[in-house]
Amino acid sequence: MQRTSFSEFKCPAARALDSVGDWWSILILRDAFQGLSRFDEFQKSLGVAPNILTRRLKHLTDQGLFERRLYQQRPARYEYLLTEKGRDFFPVLMALFSWGSRHIPEEDLAFLLSDANSGRTRETMLVDARTGEQVTPENTGLLAGPAADDEVRARIARMRAWYLGIDA
Repeated sequence: MQRTSFSEFKCPAARALDSVGDWWSILILRDAFQGLSRFDEFQKSLGVAPNILTRRLKHLTDQGLFERRLYQQRPARYEYLLTEKGRDFFPVLMALFSWGSRHIPEEDLAFLLSDANSGRTRETMLVDARTGEQVTPENTGLLAGPAADDEVRARIARMRAWYLGIDA
């Protein structure tokens, strides 16, 4: 089955999804943040078919989330190391983790987030880096970016009207 590409979409969320790929990719990134870097480690952790893992690692490398580095000559073996772009995925992963933790039964939680130094559990929220204010659907909107065309501007106007309760 051919995956739809979002690479030409104007929406940053759609473009990000195109860059990351699919759920296997997100789980591979999760494992990389837990210290895994080699093909056999990812395969053992995920139980994913080798051909799927090969494709997903190639995609993540092509998209700049991993750097592929030779660690053994004969036979040639590679490790996959997070790049700066890959490390920038961490807040996205934490948001998914936190959302999942809030919406699955507590008795099914095998992992909790903690402060690395104190060991105290963490509760996450998305905040504005400038103000420290929590970002919520009620206090967040969209502005037209540099690539916005008339269609995008109209969509933003409709969304703003809906939020303000105005017929547009």
